[in-house]
Amino acid sequence: MTHLLGLTGSIGMGKSTTARMFRDQGIPVWDADAAVHELYAKGGAAVGPIGAAIPGAIVDGAVSRDILKQMIAEDLGVMGALEEIVHPLVAQHRAEFLETSAGPLLVFDIPLLLETNAQDWLSSVLVVTAPSDVQQERVLSRPGMTEAQFERILARQMPDAEKRARADHIIETRTLDDTRSAVQKLIAELTGLADA
Repeated sequence: MTHLLGLTGSIGMGKSTTARMFRDQGIPVWDADAAVHELYAKGGAAVGPIGAAIPGAIVDGAVSRDILKQMIAEDLGVMGALEEIVHPLVAQHRAEFLETSAGPLLVFDIPLLLETNAQDWLSSVLVVTAPSDVQQERVLSRPGMTEAQFERILARQMPDAEKRARADHIIETRTLDDTRSAVQKLIAELTGLADA
């Protein structure tokens, strides 16, 4: 029986790094953000439907995330129209990953997993976390990120303490070595390779 592990965590908590560590251990990882990028890219499945519903969002045959952000800020109705198009396509992308991936463990990297209450189909949920000062330092070191943007993003995300309370597994991502070691331990536990 394959264990389906949801991987989530707030911005700057080390989710992408942790997902990469699962991949490095040979575990298949489905990445929700990467799926959306693929759907928005030239020739992607979302380009046609978004172009029909929100024509101004298409630039050079691809969906422009910057223009979409601006349009959503000006008219919240755009978000609803976008979600109606994108959510089924993302679900289809995830279903194809499930059909084509094999192994005792599959990881699903989904940023707003708990915020959207979309975890029911998973075997368990892993939340990655870090102290708030570490989180802030990581996020503010990103190019173009401001404190105001960081605060806006945090306001849309479930508080870290609440995520941890709802998690089946928690990995603290203070150092790369500790994180890698925790990932290896969790893989062993979830695939039955750990000592009983």
